Amino acid sequence: MESNRTTPAPNKMGYMNIPHLLFVMAMPMIISMLVQAFYNVVDTYFVAQINENAVSALSMSFPIQNLMIALSTGMAVGINALLSKSLGEKNYERANAAALNGIFIAVIGIIVFFIFGLFFTRTFFTAQTSDETIVSYGTNYLSICTIFCFGMFLQITFERLLQSTGHSFYTMISQSIGAIINIILDPIFIFGYFGLPAMGTRGAAIATVTGQICAMCLALIFNLKINKELKLTFRGFKPDKFVIRQILAVGVPATIMSAIGSILNFGLNMILLKVLKSSTGVSVYGIYFKLQSFVFMPVFGLVNGMVPIIAFNYGARNKKRIIHTILLSIGCATAYMLTGFIIFQCMPTQLLSIFNASNEQLRLGVYTLRIISLCFIVTGFNVIISSVFQALGNGMFSMIISLSRQLIIILPLAYIFAVTLGINAMWAAFPIAELVASVLSVVFFVIIYKRQIKPLGEGYNIS
Repeated sequence: MESNRTTPAPNKMGYMNIPHLLFVMAMPMIISMLVQAFYNVVDTYFVAQINENAVSALSMSFPIQNLMIALSTGMAVGINALLSKSLGEKNYERANAAALNGIFIAVIGIIVFFIFGLFFTRTFFTAQTSDETIVSYGTNYLSICTIFCFGMFLQITFERLLQSTGHSFYTMISQSIGAIINIILDPIFIFGYFGLPAMGTRGAAIATVTGQICAMCLALIFNLKINKELKLTFRGFKPDKFVIRQILAVGVPATIMSAIGSILNFGLNMILLKVLKSSTGVSVYGIYFKLQSFVFMPVFGLVNGMVPIIAFNYGARNKKRIIHTILLSIGCATAYMLTGFIIFQCMPTQLLSIFNASNEQLRLGVYTLRIISLCFIVTGFNVIISSVFQALGNGMFSMIISLSRQLIIILPLAYIFAVTLGINAMWAAFPIAELVASVLSVVFFVIIYKRQIKPLGEGYNIS
C-alpha cells in the first residue's frame, strides 16, 4: 500500500466556526436525505396505485432492505469514525487504509445478499403469509433489490469517504441524482410508459437499483477526482486485520443497532399478520414507515455531518469543539422532530390520503400515526447521543440504547398490547420504549463524558 506523498492542507473540521462547520457538513447531507425521503414516499405512492396487496408486499420487504442498509451504513460508520480520527491525528496512511479495508468489507456484504436474492427471497415471504398475490409481488421486488445490491453498498461506502474528508457537498449530489433517477423511472417501469411493458413491483425494484448504481458511479468518480486526502488504489492491497478490527469495533455495534429495525419490522409484521390477521395493518405500518422518513432522514443527515466533526476533534483532543458540536446538534434535531410531531398530530388523514388509502386504512392509520409520533418528542435527543458514542469509538452504548428502544421493549409490549387490547393499543409501545432510551442515553453520556471527554485538553483553534 502506498502512502500519500504530500501533507494535505489543514482540515476545516479543526478550525472552522462550529455552527458554520456543522451547517457546511450537515446541510448537503440533510438535503440529500430529504430527497431520499421524498423518493421513498414517491416509490410507495406509485406502488399504491397497483393495489393494497402491493403496498403490503413492499412493507414485508422492509426488514431485508433495512438489513442491507444496516450493514452498509453500519460499516460506513466504522470507516467514518476511524478515518476522521486518523485525519485528526494527521495519520494519513491509516486514513487511507481505513478507506480501502472499508471497501473490502462492503464487497463481502454484497456477496452475502446476492446469494440471498438468488435462493431465499420467496421463502422469506412464504414464511410470513400464504397469500400468493403478496408473495409474488414481494418476490419480484426483493429479489432484484438484493441481487443488484452492489450499487447501494458501494454508493454508501464511497459517499461516506467523501463525507469523512469534509466533501459532503459531493455526497449530496450523488445521492440526489440517484434518487431523482429512481423517481423518474418509477412510473415508467411500474406502469409501462414509452412502449415498455408494465412491470409492477418488479419495475419499482429496477428503478431503485438503477438509481443506486448511478449514484455509486458518481460517488466513485468524485472520490477519484476530488478527494485528494485519500488514494484509492488496490494495487498490492492486502486486508489489514488491525484496521478491519478497528472498523468492526464501531461498525458491528452500529450495524446491529440499525439491523434491530429489521427485526422490529419483521416482528411487527408477524404480529399483525399471524396474531391480528390484518394485512391492512401491515400496509398502514408500511405507509407510516415511509412517512416517518421525512422526520428521521434529515436528523440522520445532521448526524452524518456531526460524527466526523466529533471524531476529528476527539483525535485532535479539542474538548470545547466536541461539546459545542453535541449541544448544537441536539438543539437542531429536537426542534426538527418536534415539527414532525406537530404535523403527524394535526394532519394524519391528509398524510395517509397521499397513498390512496382506503377507508379501513384511514380508520387504522389516523390513530397509528398519532400514537407512534409521540416518540418524536425525545427521539432527536436519543439519536444524537447514540451517534456521539459512535463518533468516540464506543459503539456498545449505542447498541444497548437501540436494543432497548427498538427491540427489547417494543416487541414484547406490542405483542402484549395487541393480544389484550387490540391493534390500536400496540402502537403505544413506541413512545414507552423511547422514554426508556432517553434515560439510558443520559446515564451513558455521563459515563462517556467523565471517561473520554473531560480528560481532553482544550486543543487548538477553538471556535
